[in-house]
Amino acid sequence: MHYIPSRPRSIFLALSLLSACAASGPTSPETGVAPGVAAAYLTARFASGQGDNEFAAGQYLRALEGDPSNLDLRQQAFITALLAGQPQAAKLAPMMADDQAAILLLAGLDAKAGRWEQAEARIAGLPRQGLAQILQPLLIAWVQAGEGRTDAALAALAGAPDAQRLKALYELHGAMIADLGGKTAEADRLYRAAITDYGGTDFQLARHVASWQARQGQANAARQTLEALAEVAPEFAIAIQGLTAKAAEPVVTSAVDGMAETYLTLAAALRGQERAAFSLILVQLALDLKPTHAGARLLAADLHEGRAKPELAMAALAAVPAQDPLAALVRLRQAALADKLGKSDEALQLLDQIAQAAPARPEVPTMQGDLLRQKKKYTEAIAAYDRAIALLPPPATRPHWPLYYNRGIALDRAKQWSKAEADLLLALKLQPEQPFVMNYLGYSWTEQGRNLGKAREMIERAVALRPNDGEIVDSLGWVLFRQGDVRGATKYLERAVEMMPEDATINGHLGDIYWAGGRKREAGFQWRRALTLKPDPDEIPAFQAKLRDAAGN
Repeated sequence: MHYIPSRPRSIFLALSLLSACAASGPTSPETGVAPGVAAAYLTARFASGQGDNEFAAGQYLRALEGDPSNLDLRQQAFITALLAGQPQAAKLAPMMADDQAAILLLAGLDAKAGRWEQAEARIAGLPRQGLAQILQPLLIAWVQAGEGRTDAALAALAGAPDAQRLKALYELHGAMIADLGGKTAEADRLYRAAITDYGGTDFQLARHVASWQARQGQANAARQTLEALAEVAPEFAIAIQGLTAKAAEPVVTSAVDGMAETYLTLAAALRGQERAAFSLILVQLALDLKPTHAGARLLAADLHEGRAKPELAMAALAAVPAQDPLAALVRLRQAALADKLGKSDEALQLLDQIAQAAPARPEVPTMQGDLLRQKKKYTEAIAAYDRAIALLPPPATRPHWPLYYNRGIALDRAKQWSKAEADLLLALKLQPEQPFVMNYLGYSWTEQGRNLGKAREMIERAVALRPNDGEIVDSLGWVLFRQGDVRGATKYLERAVEMMPEDATINGHLGDIYWAGGRKREAGFQWRRALTLKPDPDEIPAFQAKLRDAAGN
């Protein structure tokens, strides 16, 4: 069976940080709630479980009004309000004396108001355990930088307990602090040290280093730094032009910005450790300090999408200004989310806008081709893929195999098999033993009655690589059937149906094989079942004809 892939999700590279993080999300009150507020409380719990923190916060606050002494209710109202980015979180925070998130939120409010000593006192009072072990030295250093005490801030980082274990992280933030404080030589030394000690790159490192290089008159070095980011994180490639154009603008213009960068660093690190809820709290703390931070909003969108909340992901991206250097990447993500929400026309409109702003980037026509192919507009999809391939530097390399694979699918569906076959063979050359390509090519040959030996060999290898993929297992059963091995085909088709019982094509294939094996009653059942499973329109006449023939026998 043909396997048509969905687009890969955009992902962020996370720092490899190793700390035990104590995160507590909302828990149900063990003490119960006062009479008269149970409805609001239950509604809030349900909304929170569905990821609708905005509505949940309102309901928790309503319940809290009726039971103001309930500490559990207060905590849940605070956390959901914080996750929703609502101002009520700041009103509740002073009543949450032992809550670390509340302390951090209040410290941020102090910093924004210039109350640096008060902010430092709050942060210094955090328990030295879990995530606070990393956050505390960084935040105190930024608070001291806000007071104009650059030397003290750098000394605080250098003398932190984890200064060696987290050397590269502290060097990067030390470089930003020295940069902000006008200590050019120290900033240059620390940026260079961070580059060496990171052992790679990520978005924050690349952007801060490139900004420094550009401001030191090293425009070529800044461009190379950003291009290196695109090599390890291809999703950023579409933003390189915007980032390069504004590289000479400092990313951090205040200590408050630096505090936001601290939260974003840790949020990115935690998202890959099954702590998405706590990561989102850190993102919200960053956004409270810098609401338009595009990097934080992209991470928030990624976290929401990972929790199957594309509508919240879309909302998180809405606040990114059009002039932001990451705007092209944000719009690309919005287009993907719009498609996920069933708004493919809106997605295509967004892609047209991006194409006008970034005409030299292949990512845009690639996504246009994917959307058009899914809408079965194959001729238009082929044209979009053609535009994308024309923008690729020759020769084609391994990362380009999905583009040729997807154009091959569109060409096949547009009845241009010779061109489709060439693309599929090229995709397989670029990425040898790629199971989806082997399956698509092998299944196509099987349908055409060509190269059955080679087709079977390819599909058997694809099954070995993805033994639990029902579509590929179906293909193996189908090629065995075409080779006359009804018994072997039955074994694999029955297994494929178990894996994908709601797939019309696979059920239809099993019906064909039952018929060939003399199991005519069971064949009729499978064909009738296939008709109830929303088959492709092209398959319906064939199923109906088989049932008529079966009825006449």
